[in-house]
Amino acid sequence: MVRVLRLIRAVDVSGCEELRRENEALRDRLSRLSEASCRINESLDTHKVLQGVLDSARLLTGGRYGVFTLLDDSGRIQDFLSSGLTAEEARRIWDTPDGLQIFEYLSGLSEPLRIPDLLGVLRSLGLPEVKPPAAVGGVLSFLAAPVLHREERVGNLFVADKEAAREFTAVDEETLIMFASQAALVITNSRRYRDEQRARNDLETLINISPVGVVVLDAGSGAPLSLNREAGRIFNGLRSPDQAPDELLEVLTVERADGRRVSLDKASVVEALSTAGTVRAEQVVMRVPDGRSVTVQVNATPMRSEDGAVESLIVTLQDLTPLEEMERLRAQFLAMVSQELRMPLASIKGSAATVLGSPVSLERAEFLQFFRIVDLEADRMHLLIGDLLDLARIDTGTLAVNPESVAIGSLVEEARQAFLSEGGRKNLVIELPSGLPLVMADPSRIVQVLGTLLSNAARHSSEDSPIRVTAVSEDVHVAVSVSDEGRGVSADLSPFTLKRPSGVDGGNQGSGAAGSGLDLAVCKGIVETHGGRMRAESHGPGLGARFTFTLPAVDAGGVAGAVDPASRPFRLRPGSSETVRILVVDEDPQALGYVREALARAGYLPIVTADPEEIPRLVKEEKPDLVLVDLMQPGSGGIELINVVLALAQAPVIFLSAYGSEEASARALDLGAADYLVKPFSPTELAARIKAALRGRAGLGWAAPSDPYAMGDLRISYADRRVTVAGRPVQLTATEYELLHRLSTAEGRVLTHDQLLQWVWNPQKKGEPWLVRNVVKKLRHKLGDDANNPTYIFTEPRVGYRMAKSRPQREPGS
Repeated sequence: MVRVLRLIRAVDVSGCEELRRENEALRDRLSRLSEASCRINESLDTHKVLQGVLDSARLLTGGRYGVFTLLDDSGRIQDFLSSGLTAEEARRIWDTPDGLQIFEYLSGLSEPLRIPDLLGVLRSLGLPEVKPPAAVGGVLSFLAAPVLHREERVGNLFVADKEAAREFTAVDEETLIMFASQAALVITNSRRYRDEQRARNDLETLINISPVGVVVLDAGSGAPLSLNREAGRIFNGLRSPDQAPDELLEVLTVERADGRRVSLDKASVVEALSTAGTVRAEQVVMRVPDGRSVTVQVNATPMRSEDGAVESLIVTLQDLTPLEEMERLRAQFLAMVSQELRMPLASIKGSAATVLGSPVSLERAEFLQFFRIVDLEADRMHLLIGDLLDLARIDTGTLAVNPESVAIGSLVEEARQAFLSEGGRKNLVIELPSGLPLVMADPSRIVQVLGTLLSNAARHSSEDSPIRVTAVSEDVHVAVSVSDEGRGVSADLSPFTLKRPSGVDGGNQGSGAAGSGLDLAVCKGIVETHGGRMRAESHGPGLGARFTFTLPAVDAGGVAGAVDPASRPFRLRPGSSETVRILVVDEDPQALGYVREALARAGYLPIVTADPEEIPRLVKEEKPDLVLVDLMQPGSGGIELINVVLALAQAPVIFLSAYGSEEASARALDLGAADYLVKPFSPTELAARIKAALRGRAGLGWAAPSDPYAMGDLRISYADRRVTVAGRPVQLTATEYELLHRLSTAEGRVLTHDQLLQWVWNPQKKGEPWLVRNVVKKLRHKLGDDANNPTYIFTEPRVGYRMAKSRPQREPGS
């Protein structure tokens, strides 16, 4: 009996001890699960969080190796993470077709999988074996769990090689399933956060580049919650250097249109916000005590809660200072034009009144003299009106020029003859060196420019001083100068003599460098329409002035150097007769018509629309070679439009905008735009920008050598975008070719994932290296390149990729 009792007591003690160990193991597992969950929730970085999930799952299940595969919307593997593998081992799995094939097969399983010998299963299925270096006895225990979100698979968790060569247990399977659930939640939240952040960034960018100030005021405290760059600029103009923004509001007053003055201290703002109503286009003046002020047009909209209380107030401010300045300049310009017209009109009126009102009969000679005055002044009015019309055409970009190849000497001689026939002085000194290239110019327009400069020089210099005309070849231009020894101007004022006059004194009361008030501005516009530039120089009063303008030269082949004539449109492939197709998106019908006409004259095929919703259809059906997008599109906005276009078509995008802000330009270029053009612009400038963008697309821009790339059996002909391996053509997509082009022209340098994402995709793809990996994998497959022993594309782990420098091809028989 005693012996039986002792046996029972021993069994009880043994059972308690085993139960205690199981409880301790469970507590340890729960503790480690809790710690893993805390580590997982420490970051919003998707890859960092998923790496934490994978590491924790591998450690808690006792696996030696772990792999996490992330799937795209089509269910294909787009990226993977590893745990317990070296960088080289992980790269071998990813870059070899056999390794990826196994994980693609396992990713198709809809239920958790727990097997004692993975290698045996792979052999039975006829799949290739990928054996980790530390597998014991050729046996590899394996555990897998799908990562599901709302019954949609977004990834897979795999662990293998249980410690001490054991098999994974049901508890291990439950643990992995739990981590798979956490991973699904992490992926969903991360993607939602990423999408929301992108939408927020796009909205903030649109608001910040807006030419209208935006301020959001809190109804409870009266303090500004946010304001964009334009609002900050407006308020900074009223704020003292050492004054805080809150201090400015305490002293700022607003004069409303009805004469009421409103203080913007916090108490007054809070009181006003409590009864705030909608304000539409009210003009107010904001003042500070020292007298500084700014006139703005205000729109205000209260944001109310569900119970009707005002929570915040959104205020837009449009600075009217530029408009007031434009109005002032317009009034001065009209006054100047009125005075210019009044002078010849007074002479005509006086001559006619004298002839008609003379009490005695006038002699024939007197009649003829008065009629000569009328004829001369009528011609003067005709020229002035012509200048006004030309200036208007220049401003709207509709000044017609018909450039052709012509010699500078013939233009100068024609201008000299016209100048002498109109009574100009004869002491002209013309110095034109031999061998000057031909230029692309509209003869009548350039003769008009030369005639104006000669008349201007004669008007502001003495009769016995010479007027010199010279020309010199400058790179791809020819520079023509007209100089005199007249009154000149101060050296610091000479750059301003070509600007449009706005004062009532016109240009005649200025200096020797000034013209009639309009003629020099017209000359500048004519030259710029030709693609040239014009400048004025003077060393000071009494030291004369020199005006220089440039015209594009024509090389021996008859092609303009800097700016091609509009009659010679750019071709994506030399010798091709295919017309370049350009999609234009602008909601302004006048701007749309102007651009369409300019493109048609330049030899392009314009495809126009005022509806952004039409872009996907037009891109798909018309396949444009370039896209012009108005930045200030209503609704969707130019920022969103460029993302849509870049996602749909492999075509350069040029922004058009009436808002010439450096921030807007930088933002547009950062997003991936090829160029940024500020309205108004001339057809010549538009054609030049389009040609520059198309040259980059045709491979004539960044790192585009003329010689083919040669490495082993691989040949890349950049001229016709042709890729061959051992003479066999390789069919590549546009993205695959662009990636290969970037790597092969990098002269052996390593290009990072972010660099390739920015150049081949767009800057918003930074941080998504799986895009590059997928395309590199496909490229290697098409080129027959072994990832384990590469010949063409080499991997720099966790950095990027590189290709060797091209080896010169040997001549046959060498």
